[in-house]
Amino acid sequence: MHIVCSHCGAINRIPADKSHLNAKCGHCRHAVYQGQPVDLTDANFFRFIEKNDLPIVVDFWADWCGPCKAMAPAFSSVAAQSESLLFAKVNTQSEQNVSAQATIRSIPTLIFFHKGEEVDRISGALGESQLKQWIMQCVGKL
Repeated sequence: MHIVCSHCGAINRIPADKSHLNAKCGHCRHAVYQGQPVDLTDANFFRFIEKNDLPIVVDFWADWCGPCKAMAPAFSSVAAQSESLLFAKVNTQSEQNVSAQATIRSIPTLIFFHKGEEVDRISGALGESQLKQWIMQCVGKL
Protein backbone atom coordinates (compact mmCIF):
# COMPACT_ATOMS: atom_id res chain seq x y z
CA MET A 1 0.00 0.00 0.00
CA HIS A 2 1.22 3.53 -0.76
CA ILE A 3 0.88 6.34 1.78
CA VAL A 4 1.95 9.94 1.21
CA CYS A 5 3.90 11.33 4.14
CA SER A 6 1.90 14.05 5.86
CA HIS A 7 5.13 15.98 6.58
CA CYS A 8 7.22 15.94 3.42
CA GLY A 9 4.93 14.49 0.73
CA ALA A 10 7.14 11.50 -0.06
CA ILE A 11 5.32 8.38 -1.19
CA ASN A 12 6.00 5.47 1.13
CA ARG A 13 5.30 1.81 0.41
CA ILE A 14 3.89 0.11 3.50
CA PRO A 15 3.77 -3.72 3.58
CA ALA A 16 0.22 -5.10 3.68
CA ASP A 17 0.82 -6.74 7.06
CA LYS A 18 2.01 -3.48 8.67
CA SER A 19 -0.04 -0.53 9.93
CA HIS A 20 0.55 2.87 8.36
CA LEU A 21 0.03 4.35 11.84
CA ASN A 22 3.37 2.92 13.01
CA ALA A 23 5.31 3.68 9.83
CA LYS A 24 8.11 6.21 9.54
CA CYS A 25 8.76 8.07 6.31
CA GLY A 26 11.79 6.78 4.41
CA HIS A 27 12.62 10.35 3.39
CA CYS A 28 12.09 12.61 6.44
CA ARG A 29 11.88 9.93 9.20
CA HIS A 30 8.68 11.45 10.70
CA ALA A 31 5.55 9.36 11.24
CA VAL A 32 3.87 8.93 7.84
CA TYR A 33 0.41 9.56 9.35
CA GLN A 34 -0.44 10.24 12.99
CA GLY A 35 -4.17 9.50 13.13
CA GLN A 36 -5.11 13.16 13.04
CA PRO A 37 -6.28 15.35 10.15
CA VAL A 38 -3.54 16.55 7.81
CA ASP A 39 -3.63 20.20 6.70
CA LEU A 40 -3.64 20.25 2.91
CA THR A 41 -2.72 23.20 0.72
CA ASP A 42 -3.00 24.12 -2.95
CA ALA A 43 0.54 22.76 -3.33
CA ASN A 44 0.08 19.28 -1.79
CA PHE A 45 -3.65 18.55 -2.14
CA PHE A 46 -3.65 16.57 -5.39
CA ARG A 47 -0.57 14.52 -4.53
CA PHE A 48 -2.13 13.51 -1.20
CA ILE A 49 -5.53 12.70 -2.74
CA GLU A 50 -4.24 10.86 -5.81
CA LYS A 51 -1.23 8.94 -4.48
CA ASN A 52 -2.67 7.45 -1.25
CA ASP A 53 -4.15 3.97 -1.54
CA LEU A 54 -6.41 4.44 1.50
CA PRO A 55 -9.68 6.40 1.29
CA ILE A 56 -9.47 10.01 2.48
CA VAL A 57 -12.11 12.17 4.16
CA VAL A 58 -11.45 15.87 3.56
CA ASP A 59 -13.08 18.66 5.57
CA PHE A 60 -13.30 21.95 3.65
CA TRP A 61 -13.66 24.65 6.32
CA ALA A 62 -12.86 28.26 7.22
CA ASP A 63 -11.68 29.87 10.45
CA TRP A 64 -14.62 32.32 10.56
CA CYS A 65 -17.24 29.53 10.15
CA GLY A 66 -19.06 28.68 13.40
CA PRO A 67 -20.41 25.29 12.21
CA CYS A 68 -16.91 24.38 10.98
CA LYS A 69 -15.45 25.07 14.41
CA ALA A 70 -18.29 23.18 16.10
CA MET A 71 -17.65 20.09 13.93
CA ALA A 72 -13.84 20.11 14.30
CA PRO A 73 -13.70 18.08 17.56
CA ALA A 74 -15.97 15.37 16.12
CA PHE A 75 -13.88 15.23 12.94
CA SER A 76 -10.65 14.87 14.94
CA SER A 77 -12.20 12.24 17.21
CA VAL A 78 -13.38 10.10 14.30
CA ALA A 79 -9.96 10.50 12.64
CA ALA A 80 -8.26 9.15 15.76
CA GLN A 81 -10.59 6.12 15.79
CA SER A 82 -10.25 5.20 12.11
CA GLU A 83 -7.27 3.08 11.13
CA SER A 84 -8.40 2.26 7.59
CA LEU A 85 -9.00 5.87 6.49
CA LEU A 86 -6.98 9.06 6.24
CA PHE A 87 -8.37 12.45 7.27
CA ALA A 88 -7.43 15.89 5.99
CA LYS A 89 -8.57 19.51 6.22
CA VAL A 90 -8.50 22.32 3.67
CA ASN A 91 -8.86 25.92 4.83
CA THR A 92 -11.03 27.37 2.05
CA GLN A 93 -10.01 30.93 2.95
CA SER A 94 -6.30 30.38 2.35
CA GLU A 95 -6.45 27.51 -0.18
CA GLN A 96 -8.79 29.05 -2.73
CA ASN A 97 -7.53 27.22 -5.83
CA VAL A 98 -8.24 23.75 -4.43
CA SER A 99 -11.56 24.93 -3.03
CA ALA A 100 -12.58 26.26 -6.44
CA GLN A 101 -11.49 23.08 -8.23
CA ALA A 102 -13.47 21.01 -5.74
CA THR A 103 -16.48 23.30 -6.42
CA ILE A 104 -17.01 24.07 -2.75
CA ARG A 105 -20.21 26.09 -2.51
CA SER A 106 -20.82 26.01 1.25
CA ILE A 107 -18.85 25.09 4.33
CA PRO A 108 -18.28 22.87 6.06
CA THR A 109 -18.25 20.41 3.18
CA LEU A 110 -16.86 16.90 3.57
CA ILE A 111 -15.65 14.97 0.54
CA PHE A 112 -14.79 11.26 0.60
CA PHE A 113 -12.03 10.43 -1.92
CA HIS A 114 -10.64 7.07 -2.97
CA LYS A 115 -7.66 6.76 -5.32
CA GLY A 116 -8.05 10.34 -6.50
CA GLU A 117 -11.77 10.10 -7.26
CA GLU A 118 -14.60 11.73 -5.36
CA VAL A 119 -16.93 9.05 -3.97
CA ASP A 120 -19.40 11.29 -2.12
CA ARG A 121 -19.79 14.69 -0.46
CA ILE A 122 -21.98 16.21 2.20
CA SER A 123 -22.37 19.82 3.35
CA GLY A 124 -23.20 21.03 6.84
CA ALA A 125 -21.84 20.30 10.29
CA LEU A 126 -22.16 16.70 11.50
CA GLY A 127 -21.94 15.23 14.96
CA GLU A 128 -19.66 12.28 15.61
CA SER A 129 -22.34 9.61 15.11
CA GLN A 130 -23.63 11.28 11.93
CA LEU A 131 -20.09 11.52 10.59
CA LYS A 132 -19.44 7.83 11.27
CA GLN A 133 -22.72 6.89 9.59
CA TRP A 134 -21.91 8.94 6.49
CA ILE A 135 -18.41 7.42 6.29
CA MET A 136 -19.86 3.91 6.49
CA GLN A 137 -22.20 4.75 3.59
CA CYS A 138 -19.22 6.00 1.58
CA VAL A 139 -17.16 2.89 2.35
CA GLY A 140 -20.12 0.81 1.13
CA LYS A 141 -19.82 2.52 -2.27
CA LEU A 142 -16.22 1.34 -2.78
